[in-house]
Amino acid sequence: MTRAAITGWGKCVPPAVLSNHDLEQVMDTNDEWIHTRSGIKERRIAHVEVSDMAAVAGQHAIAAAGLEPEDIDMLLVCTCSPDRLIPSAAAMVQAKIGAHNAGTMDLNAACTGFLYGLTAAAGLIASGAITRALVIGAEKLTAFLNIGERATGVLFGDGAGAVVLEATENANEGILSTELGSDGRMTELLSVTHTGTEYPKGDPLYAERTVYMEGREIFRNAVVKMGESATNALEKAGLTLADVDLLIPHQANVRIIDATAKRMNLNPAQVYVNIASYGNTSAATIPIALTEALEEGRIKPGDVIVFVAFGGGLTWGGLALRWGDRTEPIRTSDAALPPTDKTGLELLAARPRV
Repeated sequence: MTRAAITGWGKCVPPAVLSNHDLEQVMDTNDEWIHTRSGIKERRIAHVEVSDMAAVAGQHAIAAAGLEPEDIDMLLVCTCSPDRLIPSAAAMVQAKIGAHNAGTMDLNAACTGFLYGLTAAAGLIASGAITRALVIGAEKLTAFLNIGERATGVLFGDGAGAVVLEATENANEGILSTELGSDGRMTELLSVTHTGTEYPKGDPLYAERTVYMEGREIFRNAVVKMGESATNALEKAGLTLADVDLLIPHQANVRIIDATAKRMNLNPAQVYVNIASYGNTSAATIPIALTEALEEGRIKPGDVIVFVAFGGGLTWGGLALRWGDRTEPIRTSDAALPPTDKTGLELLAARPRV
Protein backbone atom coordinates (compact mmCIF):
# COMPACT_ATOMS: atom_id res chain seq x y z
CA MET A 1 0.00 0.00 0.00
CA THR A 2 1.41 3.37 -1.04
CA ARG A 3 1.46 6.02 1.67
CA ALA A 4 2.79 9.56 1.93
CA ALA A 5 5.65 10.11 4.36
CA ILE A 6 7.11 13.39 5.53
CA THR A 7 10.73 13.51 4.40
CA GLY A 8 11.48 17.23 4.62
CA TRP A 9 10.45 20.14 6.80
CA GLY A 10 11.15 23.82 7.20
CA LYS A 11 9.86 27.13 8.51
CA CYS A 12 10.07 30.86 7.91
CA VAL A 13 9.28 33.37 10.63
CA PRO A 14 9.72 37.10 9.93
CA PRO A 15 12.43 38.88 11.93
CA ALA A 16 10.25 41.71 13.27
CA VAL A 17 8.85 40.86 16.71
CA LEU A 18 5.71 42.43 18.20
CA SER A 19 5.52 41.84 21.94
CA ASN A 20 2.57 42.19 24.25
CA HIS A 21 4.30 45.20 25.78
CA ASP A 22 4.43 46.78 22.31
CA LEU A 23 0.68 46.35 21.99
CA GLU A 24 0.17 48.20 25.26
CA GLN A 25 1.18 51.33 23.36
CA VAL A 26 -1.63 51.13 20.82
CA MET A 27 -4.58 49.45 22.53
CA ASP A 28 -6.24 49.05 25.91
CA THR A 29 -4.46 45.88 27.00
CA ASN A 30 -1.42 44.60 28.88
CA ASP A 31 0.92 41.63 28.88
CA GLU A 32 -0.84 39.86 31.75
CA TRP A 33 -4.28 40.16 30.12
CA ILE A 34 -3.02 38.75 26.81
CA HIS A 35 -0.82 36.00 28.21
CA THR A 36 -3.29 34.63 30.76
CA ARG A 37 -6.08 34.43 28.17
CA SER A 38 -4.12 33.14 25.18
CA GLY A 39 -0.64 32.00 26.20
CA ILE A 40 0.89 34.50 23.75
CA LYS A 41 3.88 36.64 24.70
CA GLU A 42 4.89 37.85 21.23
CA ARG A 43 4.29 37.32 17.53
CA ARG A 44 6.07 38.06 14.23
CA ILE A 45 4.99 40.73 11.75
CA ALA A 46 5.85 40.23 8.09
CA HIS A 47 7.50 42.93 5.99
CA VAL A 48 7.05 40.73 2.91
CA GLU A 49 4.15 38.83 1.34
CA VAL A 50 2.81 35.33 1.94
CA SER A 51 4.49 33.88 -1.16
CA ASP A 52 7.88 35.18 0.04
CA MET A 53 7.57 33.43 3.41
CA ALA A 54 6.19 30.30 1.76
CA ALA A 55 9.12 30.18 -0.67
CA VAL A 56 11.70 30.32 2.12
CA ALA A 57 9.95 27.63 4.17
CA GLY A 58 9.59 25.49 1.04
CA GLN A 59 13.27 25.73 0.18
CA HIS A 60 14.22 24.59 3.68
CA ALA A 61 11.84 21.61 3.41
CA ILE A 62 13.16 20.59 0.00
CA ALA A 63 16.76 20.74 1.25
CA ALA A 64 15.87 18.72 4.35
CA ALA A 65 14.47 16.02 2.07
CA GLY A 66 17.67 16.01 0.01
CA LEU A 67 15.77 17.01 -3.11
CA GLU A 68 15.86 19.74 -5.72
CA PRO A 69 12.91 22.00 -6.57
CA GLU A 70 12.55 20.27 -9.96
CA ASP A 71 11.79 17.00 -8.12
CA ILE A 72 8.45 18.29 -6.79
CA ASP A 73 5.32 17.09 -8.63
CA MET A 74 2.73 19.18 -6.75
CA LEU A 75 3.15 22.46 -4.87
CA LEU A 76 0.25 23.24 -2.58
CA VAL A 77 0.00 26.43 -0.48
CA CYS A 78 -2.54 26.37 2.34
CA THR A 79 -3.53 29.94 3.12
CA CYS A 80 -6.46 32.27 3.72
CA SER A 81 -4.32 35.38 3.20
CA PRO A 82 -2.69 35.02 -0.26
CA ASP A 83 -0.84 37.83 -1.99
CA ARG A 84 -3.60 37.96 -4.60
CA LEU A 85 -6.63 35.90 -5.57
CA ILE A 86 -5.15 35.41 -9.05
CA PRO A 87 -2.58 34.01 -9.57
CA SER A 88 -2.39 31.55 -6.72
CA ALA A 89 0.26 31.95 -4.06
CA ALA A 90 1.46 28.48 -5.07
CA ALA A 91 2.16 29.65 -8.63
CA MET A 92 4.12 32.60 -7.27
CA VAL A 93 6.11 30.29 -4.97
CA GLN A 94 6.84 27.98 -7.88
CA ALA A 95 8.49 30.81 -9.78
CA LYS A 96 10.46 31.94 -6.73
CA ILE A 97 11.96 28.53 -5.94
CA GLY A 98 12.19 27.01 -9.42
CA ALA A 99 9.81 24.07 -8.94
CA HIS A 100 8.96 24.18 -12.63
CA ASN A 101 7.80 20.56 -12.92
CA ALA A 102 5.10 20.93 -10.28
CA GLY A 103 1.40 21.52 -10.54
CA THR A 104 0.31 24.36 -8.29
CA MET A 105 -2.77 25.27 -6.29
CA ASP A 106 -3.90 27.09 -3.16
CA LEU A 107 -6.21 25.62 -0.54
CA ASN A 108 -8.24 27.65 1.97
CA ALA A 109 -9.64 25.92 5.04
CA ALA A 110 -8.48 28.72 7.37
CA CYS A 111 -6.55 27.42 10.38
CA THR A 112 -7.26 23.80 9.40
CA GLY A 113 -5.81 24.40 5.94
CA PHE A 114 -2.54 22.56 6.45
CA LEU A 115 -4.34 19.35 7.45
CA TYR A 116 -6.63 19.63 4.44
CA GLY A 117 -3.55 20.19 2.29
CA LEU A 118 -1.73 17.16 3.69
CA THR A 119 -4.82 15.03 3.11
CA ALA A 120 -5.17 16.19 -0.49
CA ALA A 121 -1.49 15.65 -1.28
CA ALA A 122 -1.43 12.25 0.44
CA GLY A 123 -4.43 11.20 -1.61
CA LEU A 124 -2.71 12.19 -4.85
CA ILE A 125 0.35 10.20 -3.81
CA ALA A 126 -1.70 7.15 -2.81
CA SER A 127 -3.50 7.21 -6.17
CA GLY A 128 -0.23 7.24 -8.08
CA ALA A 129 -0.94 10.62 -9.67
CA ILE A 130 2.19 12.14 -8.10
CA THR A 131 5.25 10.95 -6.20
CA ARG A 132 6.37 14.05 -4.32
CA ALA A 133 4.49 17.04 -2.96
CA LEU A 134 5.52 20.25 -1.24
CA VAL A 135 2.79 21.33 1.18
CA ILE A 136 3.14 24.79 2.69
CA GLY A 137 1.08 26.59 5.33
CA ALA A 138 1.63 30.35 5.11
CA GLU A 139 -0.27 33.35 6.46
CA LYS A 140 -0.13 37.12 6.82
CA LEU A 141 -3.32 37.63 8.80
CA THR A 142 -1.89 40.72 10.46
CA ALA A 143 -2.88 42.46 7.21
CA PHE A 144 -6.48 42.17 8.42
CA LEU A 145 -6.07 43.09 12.07
CA ASN A 146 -7.80 45.99 13.72
CA ILE A 147 -5.21 47.07 16.27
CA GLY A 148 -7.91 48.89 18.17
CA GLU A 149 -9.79 45.64 18.83
CA ARG A 150 -8.00 43.69 21.53
CA ALA A 151 -10.23 40.60 21.30
CA THR A 152 -8.63 39.67 17.96
CA GLY A 153 -5.83 42.20 17.49
CA VAL A 154 -3.57 40.46 19.99
CA LEU A 155 -3.96 36.91 18.68
CA PHE A 156 -2.44 36.63 15.23
CA GLY A 157 1.06 36.58 13.79
CA ASP A 158 2.70 35.88 10.43
CA GLY A 159 4.83 32.99 9.23
CA ALA A 160 5.14 29.88 7.10
CA GLY A 161 6.00 26.22 7.50
CA ALA A 162 6.40 23.46 4.93
CA VAL A 163 6.82 19.73 4.50
CA VAL A 164 7.80 17.46 1.63
CA LEU A 165 5.66 14.35 1.22
CA GLU A 166 7.05 11.38 -0.69
CA ALA A 167 5.55 8.06 -1.69
CA THR A 168 6.58 5.08 0.44
CA GLU A 169 5.73 1.39 0.52
CA ASN A 170 7.07 1.08 4.06
CA ALA A 171 4.19 0.01 6.28
CA ASN A 172 5.99 1.43 9.32
CA GLU A 173 5.92 5.10 8.29
CA GLY A 174 3.75 7.74 6.71
CA ILE A 175 0.31 9.28 7.06
CA LEU A 176 -1.99 6.61 8.46
CA SER A 177 -5.36 8.33 8.51
CA THR A 178 -7.17 11.65 8.52
CA GLU A 179 -10.49 12.94 9.79
CA LEU A 180 -11.78 16.19 8.28
CA GLY A 181 -14.97 18.09 9.05
CA SER A 182 -16.79 21.35 8.51
CA ASP A 183 -20.02 23.08 9.49
CA GLY A 184 -20.87 25.91 7.13
CA ARG A 185 -23.85 26.89 9.26
CA MET A 186 -21.38 28.60 11.60
CA THR A 187 -19.48 30.65 9.02
CA GLU A 188 -20.18 33.93 10.78
CA LEU A 189 -18.42 32.88 13.99
CA LEU A 190 -15.00 33.46 12.42
CA SER A 191 -14.59 35.59 9.34
CA VAL A 192 -12.54 38.25 7.63
CA THR A 193 -15.31 40.70 6.87
CA HIS A 194 -15.80 42.96 3.88
CA THR A 195 -13.62 41.03 1.46
CA GLY A 196 -14.29 39.27 -1.83
CA THR A 197 -17.05 39.93 -4.35
CA GLU A 198 -19.63 40.60 -1.64
CA TYR A 199 -18.01 43.96 -1.09
CA PRO A 200 -16.76 45.74 -4.21
CA LYS A 201 -14.10 48.39 -3.73
CA GLY A 202 -16.59 51.22 -4.08
CA ASP A 203 -18.61 49.97 -1.13
CA PRO A 204 -18.30 52.42 1.80
CA LEU A 205 -17.68 49.49 4.16
CA TYR A 206 -14.73 48.17 2.16
CA ALA A 207 -12.18 49.79 4.48
CA GLU A 208 -13.70 47.97 7.46
CA ARG A 209 -12.34 44.56 6.53
CA THR A 210 -10.98 42.88 9.63
CA VAL A 211 -10.86 39.57 11.47
CA TYR A 212 -14.14 38.99 13.31
CA MET A 213 -14.46 36.20 15.86
CA GLU A 214 -16.94 35.13 18.49
CA GLY A 215 -14.33 33.82 20.87
CA ARG A 216 -16.52 31.99 23.35
CA GLU A 217 -18.30 29.92 20.68
CA ILE A 218 -15.05 29.25 18.84
CA PHE A 219 -13.46 28.00 22.07
CA ARG A 220 -16.35 25.65 22.86
CA ASN A 221 -16.51 24.16 19.37
CA ALA A 222 -12.74 23.92 19.01
CA VAL A 223 -12.24 21.87 22.16
CA VAL A 224 -14.95 19.38 21.20
CA LYS A 225 -14.09 19.01 17.52
CA MET A 226 -10.32 18.86 17.94
CA GLY A 227 -10.63 16.09 20.51
CA GLU A 228 -13.16 14.16 18.42
CA SER A 229 -11.22 14.44 15.15
CA ALA A 230 -7.96 13.33 16.76
CA THR A 231 -9.64 10.31 18.37
CA ASN A 232 -11.43 9.39 15.14
CA ALA A 233 -8.22 9.64 13.12
CA LEU A 234 -6.49 7.30 15.56
CA GLU A 235 -9.37 4.82 15.40
CA LYS A 236 -9.18 4.81 11.59
CA ALA A 237 -5.49 3.96 11.91
CA GLY A 238 -6.20 1.13 14.34
CA LEU A 239 -4.57 3.07 17.18
CA THR A 240 -5.68 4.43 20.53
CA LEU A 241 -4.86 7.50 22.60
CA ALA A 242 -2.34 5.37 24.50
CA ASP A 243 -0.31 5.03 21.28
CA VAL A 244 0.24 8.78 20.87
CA ASP A 245 3.82 9.94 21.37
CA LEU A 246 3.28 13.59 20.48
CA LEU A 247 0.29 15.80 19.77
CA ILE A 248 1.03 18.84 17.60
CA PRO A 249 -2.10 20.99 17.76
CA HIS A 250 -3.00 24.17 15.95
CA GLN A 251 -1.62 27.01 18.07
CA ALA A 252 -4.70 29.20 18.50
CA ASN A 253 -4.98 29.55 22.26
CA VAL A 254 -3.16 27.74 25.04
CA ARG A 255 -6.45 27.19 26.86
CA ILE A 256 -7.84 25.36 23.84
CA ILE A 257 -4.66 23.28 23.61
CA ASP A 258 -4.78 22.41 27.32
CA ALA A 259 -8.48 21.48 27.17
CA THR A 260 -7.91 19.32 24.07
CA ALA A 261 -4.99 17.52 25.73
CA LYS A 262 -7.12 16.90 28.81
CA ARG A 263 -9.92 15.40 26.68
CA MET A 264 -7.31 13.11 25.10
CA ASN A 265 -5.75 12.16 28.48
CA LEU A 266 -2.34 13.43 27.38
CA ASN A 267 0.26 14.87 29.75
CA PRO A 268 2.17 18.08 28.93
CA ALA A 269 5.23 16.14 27.74
CA GLN A 270 3.09 14.65 24.97
CA VAL A 271 1.92 18.01 23.61
CA TYR A 272 4.00 20.49 21.63
CA VAL A 273 3.26 24.17 22.32
CA ASN A 274 5.05 27.21 20.88
CA ILE A 275 2.21 29.75 20.82
CA ALA A 276 4.04 32.05 23.25
CA SER A 277 6.57 32.97 20.55
CA TYR A 278 4.39 33.25 17.45
CA GLY A 279 0.73 33.66 18.32
CA ASN A 280 -1.80 32.19 15.91
CA THR A 281 -0.29 31.89 12.44
CA SER A 282 -3.37 30.02 11.17
CA ALA A 283 -2.46 27.38 8.54
CA ALA A 284 1.24 27.84 9.36
CA THR A 285 1.12 26.86 13.04
CA ILE A 286 1.40 23.09 12.67
CA PRO A 287 4.29 22.97 10.16
CA ILE A 288 6.21 25.59 12.15
CA ALA A 289 5.62 23.59 15.34
CA LEU A 290 6.61 20.32 13.63
CA THR A 291 9.88 21.85 12.45
CA GLU A 292 10.70 23.14 15.92
CA ALA A 293 9.74 19.84 17.56
CA LEU A 294 12.25 18.08 15.29
CA GLU A 295 14.91 20.70 16.00
CA GLU A 296 14.40 20.19 19.74
CA GLY A 297 14.58 16.39 19.57
CA ARG A 298 10.95 15.93 20.56
CA ILE A 299 10.30 13.43 17.75
CA LYS A 300 11.94 10.01 17.57
CA PRO A 301 11.97 7.40 14.78
CA GLY A 302 8.75 5.39 14.81
CA ASP A 303 6.80 7.90 16.92
CA VAL A 304 3.06 8.19 16.44
CA ILE A 305 2.32 11.86 15.81
CA VAL A 306 -1.13 13.44 15.78
CA PHE A 307 -1.91 16.78 14.16
CA VAL A 308 -5.18 18.46 15.09
CA ALA A 309 -6.67 21.81 14.09
CA PHE A 310 -9.79 23.96 14.10
CA GLY A 311 -10.58 27.09 12.10
CA GLY A 312 -12.97 29.27 10.18
CA GLY A 313 -15.60 27.60 8.05
CA LEU A 314 -16.01 26.23 10.61
CA THR A 315 -13.46 23.53 9.80
CA TRP A 316 -11.60 20.95 11.83
CA GLY A 317 -9.37 17.97 11.34
CA GLY A 318 -7.15 15.31 12.84
CA LEU A 319 -4.31 13.39 11.21
CA ALA A 320 -2.31 10.43 12.49
CA LEU A 321 1.10 9.49 11.15
CA ARG A 322 4.02 7.31 12.06
CA TRP A 323 7.39 9.02 11.78
CA GLY A 324 10.13 7.40 9.70
CA ASP A 325 13.74 6.70 10.54
CA ARG A 326 15.20 10.14 9.92
CA THR A 327 14.82 13.14 12.22
CA GLU A 328 17.72 15.20 10.84
CA PRO A 329 17.72 17.11 7.54
CA ILE A 330 19.75 15.63 4.70
CA ARG A 331 20.81 19.11 3.66
CA THR A 332 20.22 22.64 4.84
CA SER A 333 19.31 25.75 2.88
CA ASP A 334 20.51 29.32 3.31
CA ALA A 335 17.17 30.70 2.06
CA ALA A 336 16.08 33.68 4.13
CA LEU A 337 13.89 36.74 3.98
CA PRO A 338 15.47 40.10 3.22
CA PRO A 339 16.22 42.14 6.35
CA THR A 340 14.02 44.97 7.58
CA ASP A 341 14.82 48.01 9.69
CA LYS A 342 11.20 48.28 10.88
CA THR A 343 9.95 47.09 14.25
CA GLY A 344 6.91 44.87 14.52
CA LEU A 345 4.88 47.77 15.86
CA GLU A 346 5.95 50.03 12.99
CA LEU A 347 5.01 47.39 10.42
CA LEU A 348 1.63 46.76 12.01
CA ALA A 349 0.81 50.46 12.25
CA ALA A 350 1.67 50.91 8.57
CA ARG A 351 -0.79 48.25 7.36
CA PRO A 352 -3.17 49.82 4.80
CA ARG A 353 -6.85 49.73 5.69
CA VAL A 354 -8.27 50.42 2.22
